[in-house]
Order: sequence, then structure tokens, then C-alpha cells
Amino acid sequence: MKFYCENIDTVLESTKSSAQGLTTAEAEKRLAENGRNKLAEGKKDSLLVRFLKQLADPMIIILLAAAVVSGALEVVAHGLSLDSFTDSIIILVVVIFNAVLGVYQESKAEKAIEALQEMAAATSKVIRDGKLVHVKSEELVVGDIVVLEAGDAVPADGRLIENASLKIEEAALTGESVPVNKFIDIINLKDETKDVPLGDRANMVYMGSTVVYGRGVAVITATGMETEMGKIADALVKAEESKTPLQIKLAQLSKILTWLVLGICVLIFGVKLLGAGGDINANIFIDSFMVAVSLAVAAIPEGLVAVVTVVLSMGVSNMSKKNAIIRKLTAVETLGCAQIICSDKTGTLTQNKMTVVDSFGENAELLASAMSLCSDAELNSDGKVEGEPTEAALVEWAKKLGISKIELKEKMPRCGEAPFDSGRKMMSSVHPVGGEYIQYTKGAPDVVINLCTHYLKDGKPVPMTEEYKAEILAANKGFADRALRVLACGTRTYGAEPTSYEPEALEHDLCFIGLSAMIDPVRPEVKVAIEKCRSAGIRPIMITGDHVDTAVAIAKELGILEGDAKAITGAQLNEMSDEEFAKEFSKISVYARVQPEHKTRIVTAWKSAGYITAMTGDGVNDAPSIKAADIGVGMGITGTDVTKNVADMVLADDNFATIVGAVEEGRRIYDNIRKAIQFLLGSNISEVISIFVATLMGFEILAPVHLLWINLVTDSFPALALGVEKAEPGIMERKPRSAKAGVFSGGLGWDVAYQGLMVSALVLASYFIGAGMGGADHGMTMAFLTMSMAEIFHSFNMRSQRKSIFTLGHNNKALWIAGIGALAATVLVCEVDLLAMAFGFTPVGIVEFGIAAGLGICVIPIVEIVKFFQRLFAKKNG
Repeated sequence: MKFYCENIDTVLESTKSSAQGLTTAEAEKRLAENGRNKLAEGKKDSLLVRFLKQLADPMIIILLAAAVVSGALEVVAHGLSLDSFTDSIIILVVVIFNAVLGVYQESKAEKAIEALQEMAAATSKVIRDGKLVHVKSEELVVGDIVVLEAGDAVPADGRLIENASLKIEEAALTGESVPVNKFIDIINLKDETKDVPLGDRANMVYMGSTVVYGRGVAVITATGMETEMGKIADALVKAEESKTPLQIKLAQLSKILTWLVLGICVLIFGVKLLGAGGDINANIFIDSFMVAVSLAVAAIPEGLVAVVTVVLSMGVSNMSKKNAIIRKLTAVETLGCAQIICSDKTGTLTQNKMTVVDSFGENAELLASAMSLCSDAELNSDGKVEGEPTEAALVEWAKKLGISKIELKEKMPRCGEAPFDSGRKMMSSVHPVGGEYIQYTKGAPDVVINLCTHYLKDGKPVPMTEEYKAEILAANKGFADRALRVLACGTRTYGAEPTSYEPEALEHDLCFIGLSAMIDPVRPEVKVAIEKCRSAGIRPIMITGDHVDTAVAIAKELGILEGDAKAITGAQLNEMSDEEFAKEFSKISVYARVQPEHKTRIVTAWKSAGYITAMTGDGVNDAPSIKAADIGVGMGITGTDVTKNVADMVLADDNFATIVGAVEEGRRIYDNIRKAIQFLLGSNISEVISIFVATLMGFEILAPVHLLWINLVTDSFPALALGVEKAEPGIMERKPRSAKAGVFSGGLGWDVAYQGLMVSALVLASYFIGAGMGGADHGMTMAFLTMSMAEIFHSFNMRSQRKSIFTLGHNNKALWIAGIGALAATVLVCEVDLLAMAFGFTPVGIVEFGIAAGLGICVIPIVEIVKFFQRLFAKKNG
């Protein structure tokens, strides 16, 4: 039933209630039948489950299987000893280390629902058995009669049956910055098949909103998960967690490497067995399998997950220093490829603080004083204004003009009033001063102006003329055209205290003082931020619960609504079929008077079209769309806990401009992750090629333990250092990368292939030199040294994919430290007898070191030459 379309008697009959409320027995019965007035709780993965999910990666499964089988075969071949498990233990340590680093998955739905529960009122004033009692809000049932007063949190959804100037703050649900004036009348629908937006259902109250003024009585029509807030909570639970572009790319890479590893391992295993002919025994089988394990270890970049995680963590740390708090590591780079930012207006693009920005009248100080006195907002001892936002704006305006309400009240205390009423659309207050009584009346211009018979001219009342009234109406229209909220103020003087404070006795024959015009102003830094977003190829979209005129005015001021872009309302969106919306959504830049499901539909439309979409916001109503977006951005100060807990990123300063810095950081991080991937995979390719060639030629070039050392020590630390590389020039001038672009796009696949081949050629050359100088073990030692040094030097090539490392203009100190550290570790493992023995190395002299270093450093001139021709080719085809 659409309760807002029904009269009070019908609603009471439908809920089987009355103005005297339910009986205690009936309430208990309904509570037992329908459940408590609370939101359903989400499920949370245990720490163990999250850890096991990290091990579900196909590459990790291959490593685990290799560790178990190789350990078992070593025991069969050589008996039970610590040496038998060396390779297996190293592999297991690597896997566990990566899994621990990867355990970063929070149940945001559960936290969001907990925050929703905290927002709900703890106790409520309810009429039961004809008496007013206090009950726990979670014990409310449909049909309960609830009394609402200023300061109360609305405990459930309900239909108003009594109203005394009730105003309710619904910004968290609807996004509207001004409290809603409530009434009890029926809302008539012109079309019975259509619905009324949540923000326009002025005879209804909703869970999660707050009473800011007046008093009311409502019959509860929905509790728990059936409330509008419950629908949001349900949407949070149902909203699917979409994978970030990086997650998708790494998953694709994992699948490619998995099949590649399996294929190569089977091939080499088969080649080794076939090479043995009919003389296959246990040792041949074990040796063949260990070669396959070596290839698995060589092909799988064990350090990749850890490197990516740490690089993202460093990015998180950098972002937090710039007021962008990242709640989910893998979401860091998503902003870097964001193409659409759907932003809530209130509190995100604007300050969420009504402010007087213009006025009309002869005396602004008199107008501000009158408006301040004729309001219920107060200036506290700390100089802060407290009260309903519109009235607080008037007191704040007076304060800015040097007029303190505290001092005004001392000189002109209020002795009577006619409170605000939504039917009259105005309020009046009376103040004694100098033996007279001054009345001030403020309210809607169309009402107050018509009650004015005089206006002030040179400080004195003169009869109202049609010409001056036309001036007032023109000023009012000018303010309205700018989407400003306008209030009019008039005055009346009495020689003695009025005998009646009834509105009809006070509100006539007024003297017009002036008009005040206010708006929730834009954040001053947002316009510049939006310009930067556009230069970076990012399109901003405004989505708000506010009125369309206000939304359009703000959007034009900020540069969001330009050219042929359109603004539509939630009602118009409802009328569009999915097919129609799919054709139109790209032309729409502003959505006004929307409901939560609209926001999710808008975000989903952009995502379905292949755009990486971000959603910013602060209210409860933003939570489902924030969760549905590729990356959700919550506001840290004005944002509700619900939004912050669902968001991937929280802006600690609520500054839209912070997003620009986050976008740049996201792009830098993604660039650096690609550099690390290129570096690590190039190393893996060189290892695979080296082992493949060596196996075909009948010798062992590197053992599994050597490969693990190179992958985890020689490679990982320089790869981490690449993660702190500064952003390349012009990073915010280029268009966002496509979400469909693979890891190997932009020529990275070719770079990995030729660089892997280059390093393997150098390593094989080193092996043959070493073997010629001192036998196979010496050749293996030389191969290890050359590969380690080649990777260390090659890490410097990776600072830029195409630019010469000699023209970058800045140093990466971390890379130098990592390179020197990796070199020291390599020398250590070769020179310390105990370590050298464990790794099977032979002693090497200065000559061998010189040869290995000479071969290793060759990677820099070779790559510089290739980069030179790549730049020439790009320039020719660019």
C-alpha cells in the first residue's frame, strides 16, 4: 500500500491500529510474528577462510603440489632427512609469506549494516494501552503509534497522523540539504501507476532521519528490513563485489602462466624420460620430475603477489598523507583508470551548510537582525550556531555582519510568537523595545509580500506601491533563477503588547523589510578539481536528491553541465526503460530528486558500457551505489559510518579536490606495478629459456633453490624499489587507460620476451665460460652470478618503458639501495662457505666476478639501443 496516498483512517485500518495505539499483548504478538525492528546482519569470512582463499590461486596450487611431490620423491630416493625437504620448505615458506601478505579482505557489508544499526534510535516514545511509554526501538511493530519531538531519531517508517510544525532532516536518505516540512494531508497521484520520490513524501517519516523542529505523531507502517533503510541494507548485502582492473589482469596473467608452466613441465618431463630410452628407473624419474619442478619455480613469479601488495601498501601510505584513506589495497590503482566519477552534490561538491549569499532591501543590517530574532537557531557561548540549517544560516549571516543574536536577545527578548506552520509557510515573533513591541514575520516570499501594506524608504515606512512590489518580485525571481532559497521578512509595531498571538491576529498590515537568499555553496576548490579531472579525461556526473533547479545551477557553476549535456529527475529516469536509458545515459550529466536505486542504476549503466566508474558520496543513500561502483569514495567528516564502511577510499578532509591527487597517485602506482611485472616476468622468461635450453643440451644450469633465491632476493627488492619511482611527466594529461587493456598492452609483452631472451643468452654464455674454466659446478656458479647481476642492472632499465634512463632527470635512491643490497647478498651467498656449500657453488675469483659483471651490465646498452629505435618508430607512426 502507498500509505502517503491514503487518509489517516485508511492507514490506521490497514495497520489494524488506532490513535490510542496497540495493546501490549497485541504488540508482543506482532513482535513474535514479524520479528524485531532491526536490520539483518551480514556474514563474515573467518580469518582462516580468507587465508585459504589466498591459496586458491592456480599458480600457488602448482607450487604447493610441486613442494609436496618433490619432498616425497626426495624421501624415497635419499631417505628421511632435513636435506630431503630443503626445496619443499623454501617453497612452502614463500607461499605462506605471500598468503599472509594477501589476507586483506574485509566484510564491508557487515560493517555497513552495523553502522546502520547504530544510526537507529535506541528507545522510542510509544502510545500503548492508551498511555505514553518508552520502549526499545527494536521492539516496535507495525501499527505502533510513535510520538516524535525535536532531537528524536525516527525509529521506523511511518505515516504522520498529527503534525505541529514538524521538520525532519532526511539528507542521509534523500540527499536533500534542507529539512523537510511535514504535513498530514493525502498526496494525490496524477498517475496511479507512478510513484512519488522519497524526498517528496512529506506525510511520511523514515528510519534513520532526525526530527529538527516541531512535534508529530505517526503510525508505524514498516519495521526492520521492510523500511527504506532496510532496503538499502539489503542492497548492500546483494551488491556484488566487482573485481578491480588490476585483479582481473593478475587473474588473467595467473591463468596464462599456469597453463604455460604445466605445458613446459610436461614437455620437459617427457623429453627427459624419452632421452633415457628404455632405461627408466626411480632416479631417472625423480631427476626428470625435479627438472620439471625447477621449471615451475622458474616460470612462476613467486615474488609478484608480494611485490604488488607492498607497492600498493606504499601507495596507500602516500595517499593517507594527502587525506585519501584507502580501505582496500587492490582499489588503489582503480582510480588511476577511472573514466567516470559519479558524485553526490550535498556535502561533496557543496559545503552542506546553508549560507546567505545575497539580499534585497534598504537595510541589510536591519534585515539580518530581524531574520535572526525571528528564528529558533541560537548562537552558543563558543560562537557556533546551532539549529535548523535554514535558520542557522540567518543567524550566521547576522553574525558575519557583526550582529550577535545573544546581544539582540538581551535588548529585544521574545515575549510571544506564532510558530512556523507549513500551511501558513511563515512564523512571527514579538519583542519589547523602548516601550513599544516590534513584530518580525519571516517566511515564503509569495505569502509575506502579499501581507505587506508598507515598505521602508529612507528608514521610514511608506505605503506599498505597485512599482516597488514589482521590484520585490523581480528580485525574488532573480534569486529563484539562480536556484537560491529565498525568505521574505516584514515588521509591525505595537504601542502595547498584542492581546493575541494567534497568526490571524498578528500577520497582516506588515511593513516589508527585505529578502534574504541562500544556498548550500560549492566548495571553492571543487571547480579547479573538476577542470583537472576533465584534462585527465575523466567525466564528472552529479547525482543528487535535491531539486533539479538547484542541481543545474550548481552543475553549471562547477562546469559539470556543459554543451549538449542534459539534466533529468528521478521521476523521468523511472519512465525510461532499460533500453531507452542505455541510449540516453551518456548524454546526461545531472540527475536530481533521485532515490538510492536510481544511483545504483546509473552507476551500473556506465559500468555495463565498459567504463571504470567511481562514486563519491556521504549519505546512507549513497551506500549501495558506492558498493556497486568500481571504486567507492566516502567522505570522512560528513560521511555516515555506513558510507565509510562500504567505500574503498575515504576522503579524510571531505575535499573533492583530494580525488585529483588520488587519481594521479593511482596512475603512478599502476605504471610502477607494470614496471615491476615487466621486470619480474622478464627474469622468469630468462630462467625458463635457460633451463629449457640446458635440459635439451643435457646439463643442469640452475637448481630450484638458486631460482628461488633470484626470484625472491635478487629480483624482489629492486622490484619493490621500482614501486616508489616518481610519476613520469604529463601523467595527468593523458586519457585514462582502457579497463580492457591487458597486462602486456603497449608493447610490454614484446619487451618481456626480448629482454628475457637477452638475459638467457648472457647467462648461457657465462655458464659455458665457467664450465670451460672449472667444470659444470663452476659453470652453474658463473650462470647464477651473471643472472643475478644482469637482473640488478636490468632493474635500472625498468624505470621507464620507453625513455632513456639517462634523461629521466631524477634518481631513485631506493633502487640504488636495493641494487647494492641485492649485489651484496649475491656475493655473500657465493663467498660464505656455509651458504656456498648449501647452494652447491664453487669458489670464484676476481676474474670470474669481472666476467659475470661484464656480461650482466650488457643489458643496459642493449636495452637503451632498442628503446632508441622504439621511440623512433613511435614518432614515425604517432
